[in-house]
Amino acid sequence: MKYIHILGICGTFMGGIAAIAKQLGFKVSGSDANVYPPMSTQLEQLGIELMSGYQVDNFCDDIDLVIVGNAMSRGNPMVEYMLDRNIPYTSGPQWLLENVLKDRWVLAVSGTHGKTTTSSMLAWILEYAHMSPGFLIGGVPQNFSSSARLGDTPFFVIEADEYDSAFFDKRSKFVHYRPRTLVINNLEFDHGDIFNDLSDIQKQFHHLIRMVPSNGLILSPANEVAISETLAMGCWTPTEFSQQVPKQESNKELQQDEQLDTGWQVEKLNAQGSEFIVKFNGKKQGIVKWDLIGDFNIDNGVMAIAAARHAGVPSVVSIEALAEFINTKRRFELRGTVNNISVYDDFAHHPTAIAKTLAGVRAKLSQQENEQEQAGRIFAVLEPRSNTMKSGVHKESLPQSLIDADQVFIYQGEQVTWSVSDLIKQCQPTCQVEEDIESLVESIAQQAQAGDIIVVMSNGSFADIHNKLLNRLASVIG
Repeated sequence: MKYIHILGICGTFMGGIAAIAKQLGFKVSGSDANVYPPMSTQLEQLGIELMSGYQVDNFCDDIDLVIVGNAMSRGNPMVEYMLDRNIPYTSGPQWLLENVLKDRWVLAVSGTHGKTTTSSMLAWILEYAHMSPGFLIGGVPQNFSSSARLGDTPFFVIEADEYDSAFFDKRSKFVHYRPRTLVINNLEFDHGDIFNDLSDIQKQFHHLIRMVPSNGLILSPANEVAISETLAMGCWTPTEFSQQVPKQESNKELQQDEQLDTGWQVEKLNAQGSEFIVKFNGKKQGIVKWDLIGDFNIDNGVMAIAAARHAGVPSVVSIEALAEFINTKRRFELRGTVNNISVYDDFAHHPTAIAKTLAGVRAKLSQQENEQEQAGRIFAVLEPRSNTMKSGVHKESLPQSLIDADQVFIYQGEQVTWSVSDLIKQCQPTCQVEEDIESLVESIAQQAQAGDIIVVMSNGSFADIHNKLLNRLASVIG
């Protein structure tokens, strides 16, 4: 039995690698700076030994291979020990290719936004269709008990991240995956810590596209300039595109189908996007009715339906599956309600994702108003936490992304290198900046009223602000 040690094991991707390695029969242990639930619990239940910190004593003499997470860098004690003693090492994506993906039908979901949600939808559709896929998802898919598994069939769904693979391999992770089915949800500038501009990212996507076989399929939304430019750099694979079309009167439906008779079309049946018609090449496939809201989730859902169809799942089955889909944790996840004030957690940390999340909430409130229900206000609570956000790359576009909120609260963390307070002058909704979490919680709690929706947006834990808010709201109102 080969012995693998994983550096950075508690990250979602590396934890998924650990789970799959264990299923393949490897002995697995790992180190991380912070060993914490839920990943630590998941791994310990699999019998994987976890060690806190990066002490060289964590290495055993019988280790055959070290899998190095992309958070590791030169100067890390275990990295230096590994290099000095010539212990074999590889990156997580490279190990996955060599041990899992090289013989599989890989369905890869890429793009700046929506990867985790779309991957979760796609894996669930294949599971619902009794295709028992393997998967590795960078989040917690709530239709499954874990974020990764080997699977029992050739199909493997993977969240295809453009971030780099390791300190010794600066290529994007996804160039190791060699997909047969590729989804490109969208393409914008992000990860300013490793990419200089959008063209740098497009080059990595071009490398990925070059690997998709001619009997594969590339799926993306129509009229996305950055994607079109990337495909124009060279594409040898069939493509299908999706687009949302305006709601048609019944006597015009045939005409609409004749005008838009190629690819995937979506027609919303309500403003919030909880019901929509799906068509392919002008033919109605069915109506999706689900608990999710927002145009962004409609886009994710159509991509999942299209990718599953390429793998052999009829669209009608995919539509049935999506009716039972439970959104991934931290994707507009309701954390609690106190006296009719709802607190949601969302992973949005890029201006486009922030705008789409808030637009979905605004549509939900508009629907309530149309139905003569009492609708409250939207409180947007934002932590600029990603490396790109902390550096101020998106500070010019951030104010516009918050336009659908009624009140904005922003946390000026210590690592944010620009003055968030400058947003107050540019932000159309009232904007309040706090440098202390407790002050932030207090300000929100004092202003919230029954019917309000508080949307907390961060790609980190945000100091557990969700529970702090719920507790404070209970005491203020109580």
